[in-house]
Amino acid sequence: MESIEHDAITVRNLLPEDLDTVIGLDAKLSGRRRGEYLRIKLDQNLAETGIKVSLAAEVDGCFCGFLLARVYYGEFGLLEPTAVLDTIGVDPGFQGRGVGEAMVQKLRMLLSGLNVGHLQTEVSWDAPELLSFFHRQGFRPAERFCLDLEVTPLP
Repeated sequence: MESIEHDAITVRNLLPEDLDTVIGLDAKLSGRRRGEYLRIKLDQNLAETGIKVSLAAEVDGCFCGFLLARVYYGEFGLLEPTAVLDTIGVDPGFQGRGVGEAMVQKLRMLLSGLNVGHLQTEVSWDAPELLSFFHRQGFRPAERFCLDLEVTPLP
């Protein structure tokens, strides 16, 4: 598969009218519809105060990817600001062609301008393509463990 010149990839802010396209692309990628989750995330990124980043990628006017991120100050005992990449999706027809990389580069540029020095995300262990993508972007395993607890009533 041939990569696309970064100049040919337009990375812009997501707009409210992109929501249905984002929901459809996410469903194609994840195999399930997460419309309410994405609606809430996009609403938060577009309306709430605080630093939120929502990006869209287009090639020749065709919507082919999206990214949602936010910045936290002082999370989990850290004093410096840290960005969290919540969601990234690239249309399967455009994967491996530089679209995701273009969005991550734009995010890094924006975060650098805000003096945010760290970007974190979580990836399912059984998503080797996504793990490989993040590895190529320079992500490495964090020094902290992410812990989960299934909350059930105590006896």
